[in-house]
Amino acid sequence: MMKQHLAILCDNKPGVLTHVAGLISRRAINIEYINAGYTEEPDVTRINIVVSVEDQRALNQAILQLARLIDVIKVVNLDEAPFISSELAMIKVKVNSTQELSDIANLADLFHAKIVDVNPGAVVMRVTGREDHIEALLQMLKDYEIIEMARTGQISLSRGSNAVKKM
Repeated sequence: MMKQHLAILCDNKPGVLTHVAGLISRRAINIEYINAGYTEEPDVTRINIVVSVEDQRALNQAILQLARLIDVIKVVNLDEAPFISSELAMIKVKVNSTQELSDIANLADLFHAKIVDVNPGAVVMRVTGREDHIEALLQMLKDYEIIEMARTGQISLSRGSNAVKKM
């Protein structure tokens, strides 16, 4: 199983994200992460998708079909050129003592995470970085009780001066 990072530029219209996700899932390709947001052009949405595939041919067919969707402007497999990825995670950890709070704050500092909320019994930290960076922090937090966690999934940009719309 290999992960592939897709960048999709599409018209900023209702239902486009549903069509894109539906097309991928109908091809039995597993979506690991999916997120969408505005771009430098207000009428264009960028969808970042990380998929797990066993068959590169099936992914290539899905990319061709995505490109044919009426509201899709461009589809690029970022794995075909150098790219940069980052993810955001917010993690709420149970805190039983001031010593635990201190230990968790030290871990947060080591991973360049920011404590964004402290309450009696819990602390919330925000961390950004590569997926392996977030996984390493989670591994270090295994001795504590993680109450809740939310992750954005990876967003990616191609390296260099070329934009996806020109690839």
